[in-house]
Amino acid sequence: MLAKLCTRSAVRRCAGVGVLALALLGSALPVPAAAAVTSAPAGPDLSRFYRQKVDWGACAGPGTPRELQCGKVTVPLDYARPAAGTLDLALARFRGTGGSQQSVLLNFGGPGGAGVSELAYGAAQFMGLANGYDVVTFDPRGVGRSSPVSCGDGGDQAAAVTGADADLGHPQALLRQLKRSADACARNSGDVLPYVGTVNAARDLDVIRQALGDEKLNYLGFSYGTRLGAVYAAQFPHRVGRMALDGVDTLTESLAEQGIAGARGQQTALDDFLDWCVTGAGCPFGRDRSTAGEAVVGLVRALDRRPVTTEGGDPFSGQDLVAALVQALYSRDLWPSLERALGRLAQDGDPRGVMGFAAGGAGPTRARRAAGHNGLVDPQDIPADNLQAALLAVNCADDPDRPSAARIAEDLGRLRAAYDQASPVFGRYRLTQVLMCYGRPRGTDFIRTRVKDVDTARMLLVGTRGDPATPYPWAVQTAERLGPSAVVLDNRGDGHTGYGSSACVHRLVDEFLLNGSLPANGSSCPADGKEWSAIPNRVD
Repeated sequence: MLAKLCTRSAVRRCAGVGVLALALLGSALPVPAAAAVTSAPAGPDLSRFYRQKVDWGACAGPGTPRELQCGKVTVPLDYARPAAGTLDLALARFRGTGGSQQSVLLNFGGPGGAGVSELAYGAAQFMGLANGYDVVTFDPRGVGRSSPVSCGDGGDQAAAVTGADADLGHPQALLRQLKRSADACARNSGDVLPYVGTVNAARDLDVIRQALGDEKLNYLGFSYGTRLGAVYAAQFPHRVGRMALDGVDTLTESLAEQGIAGARGQQTALDDFLDWCVTGAGCPFGRDRSTAGEAVVGLVRALDRRPVTTEGGDPFSGQDLVAALVQALYSRDLWPSLERALGRLAQDGDPRGVMGFAAGGAGPTRARRAAGHNGLVDPQDIPADNLQAALLAVNCADDPDRPSAARIAEDLGRLRAAYDQASPVFGRYRLTQVLMCYGRPRGTDFIRTRVKDVDTARMLLVGTRGDPATPYPWAVQTAERLGPSAVVLDNRGDGHTGYGSSACVHRLVDEFLLNGSLPANGSSCPADGKEWSAIPNRVD
């Protein structure tokens, strides 16, 4: 998935940031046969990991809800060599209120999103699930409190290839900069970096499932979390319980293809925003829809030629504006404030409002390695660049493409034309991100070649028509790839994912997870999210 720094309960931080590649590890993994809940997959002896039970206790960190409990599970660093080292994964849960002994495991996306903090501060919308489950989440390997990766000061170099600092006219210099950044990430991340990626994270899910005492994995994944769920389904098909995937990721497209699809999706989201904007008197681009799109393109290009100066004295360019648009378009709820911020920028040259959307977190720092609660990294010791560093690491680990510098230089002209055609606003921004995995080891081809035709219980896939990060066609394509087990719910609304913005999607997902009631394939939720068009079918 190209560029989905999008955790479910923090869509305002979610910006497209492309990437790919770490070497891996799972390319030779077999798809395990069905096994009883007390047994481990075939292969190296993993029995000690499958004998764990979670020791729940109070959570560390200021402002953590009193009802939230934290714990950990230990997993092998390398599943092929379990004696070579281990790492601890941070878990958190809210106890169920309905007396159920089962759990539902949540992944909020990213990749790089820390589940523990997301559940701690965004739990309210998931509490309906507590009627039937303990609501559980985790920080995946390399993320948050689970051996967080970091690029140290080298993260600045990676950030510089996006936005106005990316000099596509001199690709060789740009690629050298990326190689230096990749080396910095390797130096600062420690032993875990070569083993970060979705193939290993999916195997971690099965250890977590066993430690929770569940015979099947009940799972709700958003955005990148849909990729993780699909990989689990391919590796452990007979351990899939009720699985809902919202904001469905691609499993097959190359990095370049993902970037083009992402640019189209973001352009669609911008077009939807402009359709809304021109209906009101406050739209900075006027009331004529036919010229509003041209006005946005003109503003981006004007700022690229002559950036405005921020209060801190830094330039704010057209590509900085595009980065802000990427984040603002993740949620329809942000449209009114985006309209006002664009008005101040276009009319007064004041970038402060749009800069608020672009502020996706603190800058990179050098990693600190301090043990905290339950032997995990203390929340205060999570590197400030971990979200971005983990996104790079996971996406790069999951993609096998590594074109040479010569091939990249040769292809840039053709790709630029294709990206500009996909979106005159987002094309350049997405094209710079295609290069982000240069200098990193080749990733696994397991996802492209092995995650298909799964023989699992029925799964619910939600695609949103106006999703700027995971375009709706990906939901259809992924469902076709996974096979008859996958049922698609068509959400006709806007924004990234549907569970948090559509009452219709929220209700249908909860009914499936709690009761096994699955809508017919192709059912839809309208843009207002209030009603839906088909009667559910009981599947278990």
